[in-house]
Amino acid sequence: MTTQTLISIKKIKKMFGLFKKDPVKKLQKQYKDLMEESYNLSTVDRKASDLKRAEAEEVLKEIDKLQEK
Repeated sequence: MTTQTLISIKKIKKMFGLFKKDPVKKLQKQYKDLMEESYNLSTVDRKASDLKRAEAEEVLKEIDKLQEK
């Protein structure tokens, strides 16, 4: 392979990398949504609110694990 070909391959890989979704960002959005839902439920159903908050805490643990890598 020539240097020109290698540069072209690197450019193509970089271009397709733009479309990859960051798993941390996805989990952060999920965490935010769960916390909002928990907050909204807190005035209506405390038990359901606590369950949503527990789900959010699990998502936060996953975020921490991914950021440690």
